[in-house]
Amino acid sequence: MVTSETQTLTEKIKAHARRLGFPLVGVTTPDPPPHYAAYERWLEHGYHGEMGYLATERNLERRADPRLILLECQSILVLGMPYDNPASVLPLEDVGIGRVAAYAWGADYHDVIPEKLRALVAYIEDQVGCAVPNRWYTDTGPLLERDLAQRAGLGWAGKNSMLINPQVGSYFFLAEILLGIELQADAPFESDHCGTCTRCIDACPTSCITPERTVDARRCISYLTIELKTAVPGELRGQLGEWVFGCDVCQEVCPWNQRFAPPQGNAAFAPRLEVPYVDLQAELELTPQAFNRKFKGSPLKRTKRRGYLRNVALALGNRGGAEAVVSLVRALREDIEPLVRAHAAYALGQLGGETAKAALQKAHQTEQDAEVLGEIRAALERFL
Repeated sequence: MVTSETQTLTEKIKAHARRLGFPLVGVTTPDPPPHYAAYERWLEHGYHGEMGYLATERNLERRADPRLILLECQSILVLGMPYDNPASVLPLEDVGIGRVAAYAWGADYHDVIPEKLRALVAYIEDQVGCAVPNRWYTDTGPLLERDLAQRAGLGWAGKNSMLINPQVGSYFFLAEILLGIELQADAPFESDHCGTCTRCIDACPTSCITPERTVDARRCISYLTIELKTAVPGELRGQLGEWVFGCDVCQEVCPWNQRFAPPQGNAAFAPRLEVPYVDLQAELELTPQAFNRKFKGSPLKRTKRRGYLRNVALALGNRGGAEAVVSLVRALREDIEPLVRAHAAYALGQLGGETAKAALQKAHQTEQDAEVLGEIRAALERFL
């Protein structure tokens, strides 16, 4: 039975979490997550793509039982911190503009949220009067965090797999603190408010949403532009559109976001200069040093320069006009990364024109990398 002291402590912790910038906060138990079997099926289908760390034996065991992460765990505090609603920025029609997912407009949440979690643990220990066994994560630990969040009362898993809160939508980060003390658990969020709506499924450019409210990462634009480190599969390149880092499509069309998501989130995630919209031609000319300077402390650094410029080249091929050819020709001729040259070749084939054709023919005579040569030949075939 939960005592009045436990109830009071739980209320104090929740109030302090809100003061630290977590408007969403709930408590659940460390019992096995209810949808672990669905996660196993997701892995069996290979939907995790090249993210092999998700399927290691050690990680599987700990995802199935949070107590294997922290043996003393009695409660799990689940928190949500909002980021900006992309609808707060007017859409641009400029064909030379690329898009970045809203969560990456500002500072990297991996840098912002841990500081808040440490402060919250310090507060808890101060209230308890002694050290408290703990582990905390924000998208970095072997937890089925959306499962835990639903069980902590924060919302339900939408058809696009995102956790949706009925008051604020789904534009927020999740974080968890495993604690070696008892707190009052919240009632699970049992309702499903998606109903018969299929807007996210219908809008997804690559049809990556599965019937089990999961996502086939191998087809997801967020995975393709961030996690995938090699060439983007040819049949999906056109569907990436103008996205150069992540994707917000399935969230943008969600009625819960359109009606209830606040315009701004935590100030730390406010847009940096030149984000959320980026000048594709200028980006394609970023040197390694300029890339590192520009994206220091930003989630976009995660792709590394070669992955980011790969995405930029595809966006130019998908949305660029004739003026994009000059930048793509330069990338094909001069870029130090074969991955970038390969996708520049593809983009030139998409754009067409005599300048693109001449550049591809010249590169075919001088290029040494086999994969790039393959892309050049495929691009030239479009001119036949």
